[in-house]
Amino acid sequence: MPLPANNTPWPPTQLEAITPKLNEWAAWYESNIDSLANVYSKPAGKPKRGVVGNLRRWFWGESRMDLTKPPERKLHVPAAADLCKASSDLLFNEPPTVVVEHEATQKRVEDLTGPDFHSALANAAETTAALGGCFLRVTWEIGLEDHPFLTHVDYDAALPEFLFGRLVAVTFWRVVKTDNQLVYRHLERHETLNGEGVIFHGLYQGTTTNLGRPVPLAEHHSTAGLEVDEEGKISTGSEGLAVFHWPNMGPNRTWRKDPLGQYLGRSDLDGIESLFDALDEAYTSLMRDVRLGKAMLVVPNSLLNNNGPGAGASFGQDEIYSGVNAPPGSAADAKLSIEQIQFAIRVQEHEQTIMLVWNQIIKSAGYSAQTFGDGGDVAVTATEVFAKERRSGLTQGRKARAVRPVLECIVRKLMAVDNMVFNKGNALNAKVSVELADGVKDDPEALARTAQLLSTALAASIETRVRMVNPDKDDNWITAEVERIKAENSLEVLADPDMIGSDSNGLSDQFGVENGDATE
Repeated sequence: MPLPANNTPWPPTQLEAITPKLNEWAAWYESNIDSLANVYSKPAGKPKRGVVGNLRRWFWGESRMDLTKPPERKLHVPAAADLCKASSDLLFNEPPTVVVEHEATQKRVEDLTGPDFHSALANAAETTAALGGCFLRVTWEIGLEDHPFLTHVDYDAALPEFLFGRLVAVTFWRVVKTDNQLVYRHLERHETLNGEGVIFHGLYQGTTTNLGRPVPLAEHHSTAGLEVDEEGKISTGSEGLAVFHWPNMGPNRTWRKDPLGQYLGRSDLDGIESLFDALDEAYTSLMRDVRLGKAMLVVPNSLLNNNGPGAGASFGQDEIYSGVNAPPGSAADAKLSIEQIQFAIRVQEHEQTIMLVWNQIIKSAGYSAQTFGDGGDVAVTATEVFAKERRSGLTQGRKARAVRPVLECIVRKLMAVDNMVFNKGNALNAKVSVELADGVKDDPEALARTAQLLSTALAASIETRVRMVNPDKDDNWITAEVERIKAENSLEVLADPDMIGSDSNGLSDQFGVENGDATE
């Protein structure tokens, strides 16, 4: 299928039910208060009965009704961004371990999956947690790098196509230029032709709601250097797509019945938007108490200093005051003196409310309070720390299971493109395995104690105990470590007591057994 036809509505109609929610999550992740106010103050489509009233119950959807009063100074807390950053840190706090069962290819893969590869994954993991997923793309540019590298595209700039939940094609877009009412978009479509991955490129001139018509790629500098054929495509020279779908985790609750959305991943922010809204409202209320808690003096107008015609009156230099109109010498003036007013700042009540909402946010998102440093200052053992981090560990494991097979496919595609573009001799049939570091590591003390108990009970071999204590090491390291332990402790292979004195067939002449026949 080629690029979209002229004058196609854009964003695509297939995303009508998906785009509003992506915009909502993006506003929370980006901590953009203007976007939040816009999302919650404008109902999507024609307002229905009860919709406007429902929207007004959102703190960020409240509009300024009394124009005689100053607008409320709302405070936003970047809690959503903190959740997404924690997700990225749990998955990619350390580089993934990539192993290829081919020595020469392994050395090249180490270059392909170096620091840039790790950085690209860590960055993609944040937006994946926010929007529910992304698309990882194998990219190359001979004048820029001497190897293919990894980039990512977010959900809100992609139109995917699935077959039984498997990605078969995807179209990316980005706005490269706006000129008054004209919008120039670069479209990039990935699909397969006869099993080979190809990439179509097109530059379109349209409006904010219409794709418009295609124009030559040379009309914009960002697309002028693309070396496409007469059909506007580039071949990857290898089997399969050069882009891979990375869902954050599943199942998708929001778009469970949507023809397209059901195959997308679930956002960490899904279902807890109202809690983010309540958290901002609680913080805003606290800061309002702080403002109201400033001392104010109520002063009779007769005590104010006259600053001259047209300059008004004042009282002191830095004081906050309010003048009261009481005629000098009147009964009211006699009773009125300088009075101080200072409202209490309800810090404890607000703090309890804020912590209640925050704890529910991280619980609903699948994390532990300990992950965010909310465990308190009381000293705890490593085992207790691991127990408190368990909820985050389970979420990290679930996300790791989703991304690990994607990364293995990406490494294979990097190797294939490396062969095609850079003439490398990577062994494409070699087995590839990817392991991610544990974001929440097992307690070393507990593992050592378990290994000691197994040794005492003669319930596990040295190799089994070494693998238990070092789950991230490969077979070669495990074998070498077992040999080192045996050498240091002078451990030799012990003979089976039942076989002592026996020949190779398990029989002994000492007991009258010869040539396999027993003597009486």
